[in-house]
Amino acid sequence: MNRRIAIQRISMMLGGMISTPLMAGIMQERLNFGPSLEISLNQEKLLAEVADVIIPTTTTPGAKAAGAEKFIVRVIRDCYELPEQEKFYQGLDNLENRAKASYNKSFVDLTPEQKHGVVLKTTSEDKPFFMQMKGLTVTAYFTSEVGATEALDYLPIPGRFDGSWTMPKGQKTWAL
Repeated sequence: MNRRIAIQRISMMLGGMISTPLMAGIMQERLNFGPSLEISLNQEKLLAEVADVIIPTTTTPGAKAAGAEKFIVRVIRDCYELPEQEKFYQGLDNLENRAKASYNKSFVDLTPEQKHGVVLKTTSEDKPFFMQMKGLTVTAYFTSEVGATEALDYLPIPGRFDGSWTMPKGQKTWAL
C-alpha cells in the first residue's frame, strides 16, 4: 500500500481530524488556484527555525533537518486561500516581532532557550497561529522520509499481524 493512501485512509477512520487543506497538502493536491503570497527567503528560514523549536534535533533529526519549512510553504501556498495565507504569515511576523521586542534580535539569531521562550509566549498570545504551525510542522515531519524512517520504526513490508504482541521498552512507534 502506498503511504499517501494509508494516510488518507487513517484520516478517514479518525473522522477527518486532519483538516482538508492539510490532507490535500499531504496528497500533493492543490486547492488554491487563485493568487498566493510570495514569501521571502528570510520568512522561510524563520519557518524552519520555529519548526525546529517544535520538533528539535535530539537522538533523531529535527523538523529543520527534515525540510519541514518546504512542506509548510507549499501547503500554505497551494491549499489555503489568500486571506488564510495572510493570516498565517501575519502570525509568523508577530512571532518575529515578539522576538525583537524581547531580545532586540531576529528569532533566527536567538539562543535555543530564547527561541523556546518566544514560542512558549506565542502559544498563549496567538494560539490559533501556534496550533496551525504545530499541526503543519508535525505533519511535515512525520510524512517526510527522515521522520518516517528515523523517528519512527519503518517496516517497508509488514509482517503478520499479532494483536497481543507486547512492545519492548524503548521501542519507537511504527510509521505507516
